[in-house]
Amino acid sequence: MSRPVLVIGNKNYSSWSLRPWLLLRQAGVEFEEVGLLLDTPGFAAEAARHSPTGKVPVLRDGDLVVWDSLAICEYVNERWLEGRGWPAAREQRALARAAAAEMHSGFTALRTQLPMNSRRRPDAYRWDAAAQHDIDRVQALWRDLRGEHGADGEFLFGTFGIVDAMFAPVAIRFDGYGVDVDDTAAAYMQALFALPALRQWRQAAAREAATVAATDSLCQPH
Repeated sequence: MSRPVLVIGNKNYSSWSLRPWLLLRQAGVEFEEVGLLLDTPGFAAEAARHSPTGKVPVLRDGDLVVWDSLAICEYVNERWLEGRGWPAAREQRALARAAAAEMHSGFTALRTQLPMNSRRRPDAYRWDAAAQHDIDRVQALWRDLRGEHGADGEFLFGTFGIVDAMFAPVAIRFDGYGVDVDDTAAAYMQALFALPALRQWRQAAAREAATVAATDSLCQPH
């Protein structure tokens, strides 16, 4: 049987691509990777060849096409992980799904004002109160989940799972923009950054030559 194909954007910028890629790679699932360059004249046409939405990521498994990061993670969980992508306990699964869904649909100010840029290093750029509200909510959520459910490991529910893949780009944002984080967030971020798959992603991102001007311009002090 042929391997699945995951179509992604630039590793430096594509937060949504990172989520299913990290889940697949960390779980040891073999897949082919197709990379498309974001913010280029040919992106829309290329993406439309793979995805009904014209966006990335998208997973192809035989004749099946799955778009949307969270939907891909759910499919990966059922297809290859035998359900291990979510906590075993029903109540914890519900909370993990709620947290993942909140990340998927919320935190608009955070995502807009602190866009994914893995190569970024902190400088004088700052964000407004709406983004700070999102930052505070993320940290409160991490504290609650780690405190109540993470005692058996380093991640939100102990062992690495889908909910951690959903928040991995947020850790990269916090790191690159110099967000002031509490001790719980700092330890959780270090656990994510220590994952072999996330290290591989960030190393590849650092080697990429392509740039997205609107995102890179935020590196300049404001």
